[in-house]
Amino acid sequence: MMARWLPRSTDLTRFCQKLNRVKTLEDDMMETSFNRCLSTIDLTLLGIGGMVGSGLYVLTGTVAKEMAGPAVIVSFIIAGFASLLAALCYAEFGARVPKTGSAYMFTYVSVGEIWAFLIGWNVLLEYMIGGAAVARAWSGYLDSIFNHKIKNFTETHVGTWHVPFLAHYPDFLAAAILLVATAFISFGAKVSSWLNHMFSAISMGVILFILIMGFILAQPKNWSAQEGGFAPYGLSGIMAGTATCFYAFVGFDVIAASSEEARNPQRAVPRAIAFSLGLATGAYILVSVVLTLMVPWHTLDPDSALADAFYRRGYAWAGFLVAAGSICAMNTVLLSNLFSLPRIVYAMAEDGLFFRVFSRVHPRTQVPVVGIVVFGLLMALLALVFDLEALVQFLSIGTLLAYTFVAASIIVLRFQQQKGDVPAPAAGGRPSPEPHEGPSAGELKEYESFSDKLQLVGRDKSKEHREPGQLKASFEPYLEFLSDFYPGEVVTVAVVTLMVSAICLCSILVFGSTHLHLPTWSYSLLLVLFSLGFLLSLLLIWAHEQQHGTQTFQIPLVPLSPALSILLNIYLMLKLSYMTWLRFAIWLLLVPLWRHELRSPSTSLTLSGLRSVLPCPWLLVYFGYGIWHSKENLREPREQRLSARYVVFPSGSLEERVQPVQPSAQPASLPDTGTATADGKR
Repeated sequence: MMARWLPRSTDLTRFCQKLNRVKTLEDDMMETSFNRCLSTIDLTLLGIGGMVGSGLYVLTGTVAKEMAGPAVIVSFIIAGFASLLAALCYAEFGARVPKTGSAYMFTYVSVGEIWAFLIGWNVLLEYMIGGAAVARAWSGYLDSIFNHKIKNFTETHVGTWHVPFLAHYPDFLAAAILLVATAFISFGAKVSSWLNHMFSAISMGVILFILIMGFILAQPKNWSAQEGGFAPYGLSGIMAGTATCFYAFVGFDVIAASSEEARNPQRAVPRAIAFSLGLATGAYILVSVVLTLMVPWHTLDPDSALADAFYRRGYAWAGFLVAAGSICAMNTVLLSNLFSLPRIVYAMAEDGLFFRVFSRVHPRTQVPVVGIVVFGLLMALLALVFDLEALVQFLSIGTLLAYTFVAASIIVLRFQQQKGDVPAPAAGGRPSPEPHEGPSAGELKEYESFSDKLQLVGRDKSKEHREPGQLKASFEPYLEFLSDFYPGEVVTVAVVTLMVSAICLCSILVFGSTHLHLPTWSYSLLLVLFSLGFLLSLLLIWAHEQQHGTQTFQIPLVPLSPALSILLNIYLMLKLSYMTWLRFAIWLLLVPLWRHELRSPSTSLTLSGLRSVLPCPWLLVYFGYGIWHSKENLREPREQRLSARYVVFPSGSLEERVQPVQPSAQPASLPDTGTATADGKR
């Protein structure tokens, strides 16, 4: 009786294929409904504006006082290096796939649909929290200029809250600035770019002033042992500070999200990412140096460290100038977040994975105005009620998760065949049929039954052209058993193994001697085992052919560079506090169970039996809407039962005949010469 309610194996297989289908790219990648008006300088300033803001004026002091001390400099160096590895991955994708969507789009074209939706959902979270956090920092700085009169007025006339994760009082000023920025963004990309140029120029001028005055007022004794030393919290504090400092480098992916509006994305996107990340990293390091040299690190004010440092050194006018300039810098971050967020939503809606209303582009301004307005209002609501510190730490994990998937996508995509390539089978593997004389000569055929493993007599292996994803000829004598797989299959499995090994390795490094209390011998043994798993997976990937000779930018040292990015990102994720993971789990998991029955219009698979595993909001949206309205789902042909038959001719070639199964019991006739059916009977 229970078996009647269980889905058939064919339905489950088809359902899993739906979850992992990849996006089909258009032939003309430059065609778009947006306005391609952004140059390399525009994209570079957009990236600088997205990175140099509240991270420079808020996180610098917070990390220095509470996590790393003057060693915040090292934290920013490590965070900058890890961001560079991720940025190079974004640069390659942005040049090869000049479409809006950033990490969501990159995951969709290489890994699979459900993973892309998960990343897209978290990128939305990243931008909403980033905009809300910057708005609250903007409000706090403006309030400091007026001696906290705005805060005191709100607490007196509105009241205060004492609820975990919520702000002490409602920040109406932060919500108001987000609404104003939303209005400007809705006017179009040119207006947004012009505003970003203006605020970026003021911001860079203020940073230059901070560096000059900071080095004049520097006191080396503030790094001495009397003040706690250079690294008072040790290596653990430096790495914890590094994880939080990732918030400072979130902004570079706005360049990839804007690639659909770039004039020449193949050249502009990689250059803009490199220039903006280099300038931003240098600014963070130098400002951290002057800040911790001006005043002792343990006396810093986390809410307004730079302005307070100048006030305490007797330069009140300088503190006022820094506070005013920081507001301009935060304006660029607000514009960057509000510029990118609706474009991610647009990409998901355009693919059918999110509600279609968000894919509407205004015919005059050529921007997704519905997404701008709706998510601008949601961002304002977050800024009104939530705590800045909680938002900032929440942001880091979503960013690191996106970086990890993009790095993995680079490896998978690099070892896949390019669009239009004719796949050549690996030696001893699953060959395609040789072309034979006749009407179907030269056609490319793909087989999924026993005949895939038939060896064609007289095949000349010496002249075989190896495509991306196939085993290199030099490794074939040692790894011959891997030749039975389709190109790219082994690489995909190796990438999954590499990520699992990285998670286990980083877990031992972070928790082995503290939370798990492992003895020395088991700690060392597990480190060796998981390190070997990581290195062997890396070697297995490297043993396969990859794409070469593309005209767009390619990240060097693949698969090593993306693998290092994956390892470092996972390590930094595990260094985040347990409360950050708890908030992340709440975002992904906590909603009521959904008991509505879903039925695919093209299959007999019913999802009512899966309701106990659909508590997540992103899964509700995906399984309730996205999976059925996806463009890739609409491209799939309607279900039709087919029978595949293969005819072996005396010459050794194969011919495939596919026909619908007839309702009658009499099978269709076949030639008498060597007929083979799909089930192997002859």
